[in-house]
Amino acid sequence: MRILLVMLITLAGGILLGQENEAAGRVVVLANVDDSESRRIAEYYATKRGIPADNIIALSLPKAETISWREFVVGVWQPLQDELIRRGWIDAIPMKLIDEAGRRKVAPSGHRMSYLVVCRGVPLRINHDAALYDVTPGKTERPEFQTNRSAVDAELSLLAHGPYPINGYVSNPLFRVKQPSDLLAGTVVKVARLDGPAASDVIAMIDGAIEAETNGLIGRTYVDVRGPHAQGNNWMESVIKALTAADFAPDTHRGTGTFPDTARMDAPAVYMGWYAGNVNGPFGLPGFRFAPGAIAVHIHSYSAQTLRSDSKAWCGPFIARGAAATTGAVFEPYLQMMHHLDLLTEALLRGESLGDAAYYALPVLSWQNVLLGDPLYRPFRRDLDWQLKHRDALPPLLGTYVVLRELHRLRAAGKADAAEKLARREMRERPSLPLGVALGRMLLDRGDRDGAALTLGFASHLRTVKAAEWALLQQAAAMLIEAGATEPALQTYETLLVQAGMPDNLRMTWMKLAAKTAAAANDLTRAVRWEQEAAGLSGEQAQK
Repeated sequence: MRILLVMLITLAGGILLGQENEAAGRVVVLANVDDSESRRIAEYYATKRGIPADNIIALSLPKAETISWREFVVGVWQPLQDELIRRGWIDAIPMKLIDEAGRRKVAPSGHRMSYLVVCRGVPLRINHDAALYDVTPGKTERPEFQTNRSAVDAELSLLAHGPYPINGYVSNPLFRVKQPSDLLAGTVVKVARLDGPAASDVIAMIDGAIEAETNGLIGRTYVDVRGPHAQGNNWMESVIKALTAADFAPDTHRGTGTFPDTARMDAPAVYMGWYAGNVNGPFGLPGFRFAPGAIAVHIHSYSAQTLRSDSKAWCGPFIARGAAATTGAVFEPYLQMMHHLDLLTEALLRGESLGDAAYYALPVLSWQNVLLGDPLYRPFRRDLDWQLKHRDALPPLLGTYVVLRELHRLRAAGKADAAEKLARREMRERPSLPLGVALGRMLLDRGDRDGAALTLGFASHLRTVKAAEWALLQQAAAMLIEAGATEPALQTYETLLVQAGMPDNLRMTWMKLAAKTAAAANDLTRAVRWEQEAAGLSGEQAQK
């Protein structure tokens, strides 16, 4: 029986690998032949994923991110569609007729692409053309839909669709369909984009996805719930439930604004949130990096209006900071027309590829949405049990977060003693600040203040802490106070407040908190010093 089970598992793994190789063989990669970085990204991606070199289509394309409809039709759509038909990727009969946008009409009968991947150097969005605007019955009654501005990728999704109106939107037939028929799938080309502020960011995005697929996605999860519309908040609540059911322990922000810069955000593997125009909070800390393979989405209009900036909007900054996958809007998409994040999370967690999950979660095409990332990427190809089994082969820091996820699973199953035993063993063998804080919290929760103080005491002896763990160090200080270990707590604050590179507003916030803590402990020397230093920082900020 055991031999049979091993054979079945091996067979299942072989089938999955075969399916992935088959999908890679049907990926078509689009590059701009006039952009050396575009060609380099296309070739790098094809090599890393085992995509045949013949699947790369390099065309002379417009170089601007934003183009007109005429530039799109003449410079992108028509040459690409012609080439796809010529190579047999799209099965269609070209006609002599031209549609209202200037595109050649075709009679399609499907396509054989798993995904179309467009590389940095391919235009991003199409401006509204008033001369091409016309009413589309059932689609343009509302003023917000009376436009033909669009994402390039959203139009390319309909390369094999046949004639369609460019005004308003086209309903996505793959939306909420778990197993579409070949006939249905043949009407939509699933498009993903490898793009970002710099070519090096895109290469890192490709590598991060492959690393995470190899080891399984590892890290912590963060969800910003509170936004301006109930529908989006409901999505976020569903995301929290799904991540919790998958044995993650999401950090949630339910206050006004976004996650503050004081919030813990170490090893972010999943971030979903809203609602601000430009990247902010912990994402702005020096050296901020996502975990390898991270999925990060921030809902906001124009979140992908440009991918050339590492500070403007969200999608570009996310890619620059190491995210492997994100979605966004190139104009004003309206919430209900964006990727539904609850559905995206659901599909990814059940093992779908990024490309399939994104189209499962997207209600409309020929609109303003874009998917950034490797569509073949399966972030949850490896489960927690596999990661635990291979824990010793993982990079030390990643291994810590595998253990943290297992601690959550044990505690959720009512096995608090087993969780504490595992945490103690890991702290002896591989001590770390994230694990120490987790164990300290367990001990405080069961009333063991002395044990918590002993566990967290090492924090007061640290000297240099990377920015990603500043908030953790502050948590350790607060927990030491809770454990009655006042001097180690204040010494931990001393360490925190002298960290190089800390923004003045963040240092001032924590300095005021440290001063209150010192005053409560009757350490007036520290309290006065920190109050004076905080006042000095406040004065400097007022002068700026």
